[in-house]
Amino acid sequence: METGYAKLTVRFEDPFWVLLYERGGGGTYEACRLPFGAEPGDQEVYAFLLENWRHLNFSPPAAAEEPAERKVNPKRARREARRAVRPAAMGTKAQRALALQRQEGKAAHTCTGCCPAQKSTTFR
Repeated sequence: METGYAKLTVRFEDPFWVLLYERGGGGTYEACRLPFGAEPGDQEVYAFLLENWRHLNFSPPAAAEEPAERKVNPKRARREARRAVRPAAMGTKAQRALALQRQEGKAAHTCTGCCPAQKSTTFR
């Protein structure tokens, strides 16, 4: 499945505001430059694109370079490797001890209707 992208940039080129509409995908890149008079608002740009998108004159398709893989910061790579190797520990010693106590209590408990989840609830 091919993926594509579109990018719209609004910038000021003295004396006009210009919309630069870029699109690419499937190894191609095309661009369209649209001069505007006064500074366009978001609603104006959106309305303009909705009305005129079929009539935009794009440049001839050019071969596009595939985006390079982002370099991972060495510190981040080391952190991620350490997290992958070390098992996930939950909290402090005290928190782990309390969690173990809770687990043992759940295993030993035999419910005789004392739990709120076991009681029948009636709504008025």
